[in-house]
Amino acid sequence: MLKGTTVIGVKVGKRVAIGGDGQVTFGDTIFKATAQKVRRLYEGKVIAGFAGATADAFTLFEKFEEKLKQYKGNLMRAAVELAKDWRTDKILRRLEALIITADKDHLLIISGNGDVIEPDHNIAAIGSGGPYAKAAAMVLIKDKEKSPVEIVSEALKIAADICIYTNDKTVVEEL
Repeated sequence: MLKGTTVIGVKVGKRVAIGGDGQVTFGDTIFKATAQKVRRLYEGKVIAGFAGATADAFTLFEKFEEKLKQYKGNLMRAAVELAKDWRTDKILRRLEALIITADKDHLLIISGNGDVIEPDHNIAAIGSGGPYAKAAAMVLIKDKEKSPVEIVSEALKIAADICIYTNDKTVVEEL
């Protein structure tokens, strides 16, 4: 199964950034080094990134975009409704991925277990290198001079130095 690896989001005030590495693995082999795991949704007002099975994540992005349109960009409502569908739909509940999403007001992790989590410290990280990236971001966020983009970029570089399933080919989006 193809898997995505490390995605991290950091929110500081009304500024938020989500970034992901480019590595996709197939078992213990690097299958692709330049995947884009982060994208803008809902007219560029929402950003989202995924970790997990690639095809599953793309399916979830499509469903999430539908929910954002249905609820006129209300991120929290769209996330809750996606989580409900993901948990209860016979096909969707088999999907293996996690999503980090954000707008200017919220940073969320959405899972197939029905979870919609607004993390402490305004730092969300998922995937194999997520714990490494989160630990780095928790230190970096203390530097009040750093922007969310800088924190996310540096945290991903640190995770890539530690985690064999994370590389340094990153994409970072900011609102």
